[in-house]
Amino acid sequence: LKDDDWDTVLDANLRGAFVAMRAASRGMMKRRWGRIINIASVVGLTGNKGQANYAASKGGLIALTKSVAKELGSRNILANAIAPGFIETEMTARIPAVTRQVARRLNSLQQGGQPVDVAETVAFLASPAAGGVVGRVLRVCGQNMVGQ
Repeated sequence: LKDDDWDTVLDANLRGAFVAMRAASRGMMKRRWGRIINIASVVGLTGNKGQANYAASKGGLIALTKSVAKELGSRNILANAIAPGFIETEMTARIPAVTRQVARRLNSLQQGGQPVDVAETVAFLASPAAGGVVGRVLRVCGQNMVGQ
């Protein structure tokens, strides 16, 4: 893994989220209300062979989300993360079929998640119904990996 490859992924997935949260939280603090919803990955919880930079960036994003939740919660700003697993998208359609089959078998539902699953989870976390959910990481797409 080259330094540039490490830096590019960490800059996009971790620094980018930090910069966006810092900017958005200013107005939220003035209003004393807000929702921060980060998109992490199950890989940030489990690691993955060949994806050290991606796993580190998403694991760091999870830790950042939990810290921000503690720092801003007293101002009624709730921070949470969503950790999608295998989601059926145009990008994952390019993965070899055998790899997609393995990913589906790791899923309790025996299928890949859909983008709408992630979108509806974001909508829930942004809604008043999630007023008591803070500092959590929600796995989305039925992933229930044994021992993970």
